[in-house]
Amino acid sequence: MSPQHEQVVSQAVANRYQNVDKTKRDVMTALHNYRGLSPKLDKFVFNDGSDRELLNLDGTIPVRYKGAVYNIPVCIWLLDNHPLSSPMVYVKPTPDMLIKASRHVDQNGKVYLPYLHEWNPSSSDLPGLIQIMIMTFSEMPPVYSKPKTAQPTTGAPYPSPYPSGTPGSATGYPPYPTQPGYPPSNTPYPVYPPTSSAGYPPGQPGPPSYPPPYTAGVSYPPYPSTTSNLTTQTTETSGITTAATGTITEEHIRASLVSAVSDRVRAKLRDSYGGAQAEVSVLRQQQADLNQGKIKVEGLISKLEQEQAELDKSVRILREREAEIKAVLSRLSSATEPLDVDEAVTTTAPLYKQLLNAYAEDQATQDAIYYLGEALRRDVIDLDTFLKHVRSLSRKQFQLRATMIKCRAKGNMAG
Repeated sequence: MSPQHEQVVSQAVANRYQNVDKTKRDVMTALHNYRGLSPKLDKFVFNDGSDRELLNLDGTIPVRYKGAVYNIPVCIWLLDNHPLSSPMVYVKPTPDMLIKASRHVDQNGKVYLPYLHEWNPSSSDLPGLIQIMIMTFSEMPPVYSKPKTAQPTTGAPYPSPYPSGTPGSATGYPPYPTQPGYPPSNTPYPVYPPTSSAGYPPGQPGPPSYPPPYTAGVSYPPYPSTTSNLTTQTTETSGITTAATGTITEEHIRASLVSAVSDRVRAKLRDSYGGAQAEVSVLRQQQADLNQGKIKVEGLISKLEQEQAELDKSVRILREREAEIKAVLSRLSSATEPLDVDEAVTTTAPLYKQLLNAYAEDQATQDAIYYLGEALRRDVIDLDTFLKHVRSLSRKQFQLRATMIKCRAKGNMAG
């Protein structure tokens, strides 16, 4: 990965992306692992006509198909809230290629994968997406060679890799697969739902369902011809010859075994990768739960420390008051004159003294009414006597309470 790529990524995510560190780290990891991709900042036009400058990874990814390695041209667009929203992936065929529609790629070249549909910002990343694309395209290539209009006059030094009746290539590299008999063009493909735009900033357009890969305003640099840029790396096929009699040779058997073993290893690798991805997701979820638990425990510890400080303060105040009470009791016990209860409570102003006397008389009147009721219940007094005294005491109690209300209002006291 060149310093120029790092500079392009840093400048692109600096002012346009919300999660600068996460986006840069994810892109740099993908570029380090897949050298055929390069970062670019282009204008992307959405379905509603709006456009935005977005960072994309443009180039090729190596895909092994039937013993040969093909460089599949792709373009991965990153929304400005990456990794909250899944990327938009397109296959970009060159002029010598055509898109082979399947349940993973539509006619416009847009790629649909469960990994994109189930994108998780905490566990999904670009290297994992590209690895899934490589495994998926190795079973179902997204492009095939465009049929030629004329049959080449000179034959290859070895049999043509194209099926019978299909124009082949005279180059020394295995050409891209031709259109196979994978289901007819009129067969509907079950595509995955478009990726969600959850987490996209409000008021801005979300990711489109299937914008065309060559949209107005999107500048795509022209790819070189298939024979120069999209060259493929092959296994040793030059040693495989077909006898004139059509007899299957040992080389054919060896190639068949190699292909079978490769398919078996690829299937196990895909299963192992899926299991590892699931384990990583579980571990990351457990890590998130542990982090949340840590935050809760730290909050509880902080709360306990505050309560402990308040408790220590209350204990200190209680001990001070206890010392004061002991000092008062000691002084009272050493006094020679008896304590007058009526003189123990004094007021600082005549208004407060009037309020205190009124309150004491009100409580005494309440007690007198209570005991008159008890006397009536026990037949100590008759009903007429009870009503007479209760009427008198109630009138006095009303006057006392009216006096207390006036005193409180005069002294600006609550209640």
